[in-house]
Amino acid sequence: MATSAETISFFLEQLEGRGVTARKMFGEYGVYAGGKMVALICDDTLFVKQLPEAAAYLGAPEEAPPYKGAKPHFRISADQWEDGDWLWGLISLMETHLPMPKPKARKPKREG
Repeated sequence: MATSAETISFFLEQLEGRGVTARKMFGEYGVYAGGKMVALICDDTLFVKQLPEAAAYLGAPEEAPPYKGAKPHFRISADQWEDGDWLWGLISLMETHLPMPKPKARKPKREG
């Protein structure tokens, strides 16, 4: 089941004005902040990487893979998104502790 547009709209409304965006990826969404992918939304559920800082913030996080074949992530159900400040705390924590993406290598120019 793909994530609904309503779910993404609600998620982004909770974080409005904080520079958080979502990009559609294969029927699901990547969540971006500060130029980094900080979370995934799959099947209307938020997933973040398993970082010690995230575990401390979440308390006793539930683990589950966001999609078949993926490594387990921390699962945050939609009912936890009601508190926009709490949600922002999690997203900003992930932004702080995740590395910047590696720059993409340029393809060499073809001769001919």
